[in-house]
Parts: sequence; C-alpha cells; structure tokens
Amino acid sequence: MQQPKYRRVMLKISGEALAGENKSGIDSLTIGRICDNIKTVYDMGVEIAVVVGGGNFWRGKSGKGMDRTTADHMGMLATVINALALQDAFEARNMATRVQTAIEMRQIAEPYIRRRAVRHLEKKRIVIFACGTGNPYFSTDTTAALRAAEIDAEVILLAKKNVDGAYDSDPMVNPDAKKFDRLAYIDVLSKRLGVMDSTAASLCMDNSIPIIVFGLDEPENIIKVIMGEDIGTQIT
Repeated sequence: MQQPKYRRVMLKISGEALAGENKSGIDSLTIGRICDNIKTVYDMGVEIAVVVGGGNFWRGKSGKGMDRTTADHMGMLATVINALALQDAFEARNMATRVQTAIEMRQIAEPYIRRRAVRHLEKKRIVIFACGTGNPYFSTDTTAALRAAEIDAEVILLAKKNVDGAYDSDPMVNPDAKKFDRLAYIDVLSKRLGVMDSTAASLCMDNSIPIIVFGLDEPENIIKVIMGEDIGTQIT
C-alpha cells in the first residue's frame, strides 16, 4: 500500500471553501466532503493541524470606516465559528480533535499552548488553530506559517476555493492567466502574487517550509497532495 509522503502537515482551509456554492455561511455537505477526505489520510496515521479562515463570515478589510483592530478582532471570532464546525464534523467521524484559540475563550476551546498542541498531534488528535495569531494586521495565512514553524510541520497545504494553484494574475478575472507549477518564495514576493500575503511568504522562506497551493473544489485533492501527487503549485 502506498504510504503518505508527509508525516505532519499544516492544512490551511479558506473560510470561503466551507460555504460551498453559497457566498457566505457554512454548508454542511461541503464540510462533510472535506472531512471525509481528511479522515482517509488521518486513518493512515498522518498528523494533521488545521488553520481555518473566516472569510465566509467576515474579513477585517470588510470593515470600511471601522477601526482596523476592531475589524480584525471580529474576523478572529469568525474563524472560531468555522473551527467549531470543523471540530464537530471531525468528531462525528471518530477523529479526536482539539480547538486551540490565540484569544482565550476557555468555555469552548483550549488556549494555544505550543507544547500541548504538539502533544495532541503525537497522540493522533487533529488540532485546529483559531483566532489567527491573536493580533490584528496578521492574516490567517501568516498564522498557518507561524504555527507550521512552531509545530515542525513538514509542509503547508493551502486549500483554495475556485482556483487550482498559483497564477500570474487572478484567473477569475483574466482568462489568459498563467498557472505556475513551481515557484520560489522570492517569486511570490517579487511578483506580488496573491496566493498568500508577503508576511506569510517571508516566514516560510526564512524557515524553509514548503507550500503547496491546490484547489479544494474537489476535496479528494487533499488525499492526492498528501500522498505526493504532483498537483497545484509547489513553492519552495
């Protein structure tokens, strides 16, 4: 039987991906399909950490005329909603899961403690990191890079909605956009590609954490990328 390529992964799921065909909110069928595929690799022994965005409910930059710090804190709370939804779906499939938040809310989740997170992973529990870094002005992409470095993840898997990799321009706007199969970190920065923000890309570059950008419209891609299939865009 083929073995997974990675032992410990950081899976970054955009909030929009959880909305399915809707523009906002949570689609239970979509979450179910995503979790079914994650269970396949979970059952293979892969240690899985998850960072989830909150764009299906709120983005900090959506708060026009609002104080940026307040708007970002609202976005952090949106990630908690998604984290709890994922936790519920994981546990319904008999996958032990813990949610850790960068802002304390002990009644519903653990506070983020690095050693505890690593221990959960070693015990084959999925760990979902919510509330971003706990600081305004930092995206959940940066959270994924930071937590990946802290827990020694072998790769960051950027699961995107409506796009299957990194392009030189927005493929939703430009039908002639060119897809990249391979990129260097510095290319993401110098070309100002929208695949992730510059802080996250710099953090991955400084810590040599490879990134794979792939589409989540087909949830089976989660299995393919962890098994080592060459899909999406690899950034190294």
